[in-house]
Amino acid sequence: MTTGSFPKAMIEPVEHSAISEYRFLVENHLRVIYPDLDHTTFARNLIDIMSPEGKCHTPETHQNHWDQNDAVMISYGDSLFKMGQQPLETLLNFSTNFLNETINGIHILPFFPYSSDDGFSIIDYKQVNPELGDWSHINAISDKFQLMSDLVINHCSSQSQWFQQFKQGVLPGKNYFCCASPDDDLTEVVRPRTNELLQPIETTEGTRYAWCTFSSDQVDLDFANPQLLREIVKIVKLYLDQGVKIFRLDAIAFLWKVPGTNCLSLPETHEIVRLLRTLIQFVSPDAMIITETNLPNQENLSYFGNSNEAHAIYNFSLPPLLVNALLCGSCQHLKTWMMSMPPALHGTTYLNFIASHDGIGLRPAEGLMSEEEMSQMVSMMEQFGGRISMRALAGGSMRPYEINISLFDAMQGTLNGPDEWQIKRFLCAHAIMFALEGIPAIYIHSFLGTHNDLAAVEQTGQNRSINRHCWDYDQLLKVMADKKSTHAHIFQGMCHLLKIRRQQPAFHPNATQFTLHLNDSVFAFWRQSMNRHQSIFAINNVTKHEQIVSLSEINLIGTDSWVDLISGELYSDLHADLVLKPYQVIWLTNLWEQS
Repeated sequence: MTTGSFPKAMIEPVEHSAISEYRFLVENHLRVIYPDLDHTTFARNLIDIMSPEGKCHTPETHQNHWDQNDAVMISYGDSLFKMGQQPLETLLNFSTNFLNETINGIHILPFFPYSSDDGFSIIDYKQVNPELGDWSHINAISDKFQLMSDLVINHCSSQSQWFQQFKQGVLPGKNYFCCASPDDDLTEVVRPRTNELLQPIETTEGTRYAWCTFSSDQVDLDFANPQLLREIVKIVKLYLDQGVKIFRLDAIAFLWKVPGTNCLSLPETHEIVRLLRTLIQFVSPDAMIITETNLPNQENLSYFGNSNEAHAIYNFSLPPLLVNALLCGSCQHLKTWMMSMPPALHGTTYLNFIASHDGIGLRPAEGLMSEEEMSQMVSMMEQFGGRISMRALAGGSMRPYEINISLFDAMQGTLNGPDEWQIKRFLCAHAIMFALEGIPAIYIHSFLGTHNDLAAVEQTGQNRSINRHCWDYDQLLKVMADKKSTHAHIFQGMCHLLKIRRQQPAFHPNATQFTLHLNDSVFAFWRQSMNRHQSIFAINNVTKHEQIVSLSEINLIGTDSWVDLISGELYSDLHADLVLKPYQVIWLTNLWEQS
């Protein structure tokens, strides 16, 4: 286990009462999901899968499995490639050699055999894609870093063995897929895509209409069948045995379907998340569940449950609001949103990100930005080389769903067009994210300052390919060695900020956070460590113009000495003015190590 790794829970030997509690909880979850099931027998069956030797542990409630040391890098298994070397080995070498003091977790996007969607249409859940490596490479990564893996269970590939069984009328796959009738009331179903929801499939039993939320190659699984759930639990157990400690529940909000509803975040979906958490935490109390729910903010927050669902939720509203703030030079919406966010209870936290393998989602900004402002942002991102993915609405109309763009290129200017502040703006965005309540997750291409990959978009015909560049590792090393290169400059700046962050108790994911009311050109907030010994005032100029802030506005404690952790500058006159250069960030603290 690496220093500062996510698991902080103490594992205690289990008593008989813990096993009884385990069964009791699992049975209760099953009663909600499957009212007519033999709950006792099925609960024992699931527990036997997770704990074949009959051993489990007593999980502590409201236990934080993280601290300020924690940061996750997001990467595809082949974001880096080197001739003669397995891509997963290359990824490990890069992470060990360049990021060992910066991150302690790695989210490897789906590393299984797949047929489309860059891994999210899984053919075989139990194998590693041989083009990336094998389970030994996954084990090697999990030995050095906390491994985060996708659990893609809303759908699987149309080329999977299960789906071939479905078409042939053969068990078990025959009953594993969600079907509906074109005559069903599906008008309220929320869609993230524009393809037809129901796909006609010829089977040995005639034409059936398979439910396909995302694409015709990604066929939705039917969790109304408890035997499918049993197979998924086997997969969860396999991943735990292979070193996975963080489960990312991909597209989990779409899991349960009921015609006549929007089929989004239904009660059974939430109960399955609770069930998975219970099954996992009694066997591995240090494991985590993170829900990926690209939804309006309040619906996203619901996946915390009563501290009994996700340990962490993606902070999906942050990317569009932060990008908008830096585009227009005003943090008004960012401040309003942050003041409305509830502090995460102990045992839960936010996963903060501003770039990912997908794009900048727009649904999480609904109700937080006006339609005109979103249209303005979309238009400027298109001018910066971005692409726009749409979703279908009831009645057949379309609406922008996400902006597909490299975050570095998204930061090349403001609403007035490109300017010379791209690098400063980009680092400012990440400094804000690093200082916020929660665990930071950094896309590998943000570390590297990767540009839009327009050639990949042309090659694949997929908008999301714009931000999924694959680096030749030898070429990357040459670029990184050139200290004058933009990529090296960004990488050094990112690592510098993260190394500082890891040393500050006030940046614990659950440390106190309050928004400061300065002018809309300066986004500022206060963090305080849980022992109340350290305060940090994160003060961020979100404009390309110099900003002046009086230290008296911040109400610093006069008996303390204050220093900017980033620049090292001391502030002794607490009535002086802070002069913030364009996109300058100051982390002002009363507790630091003096050399």
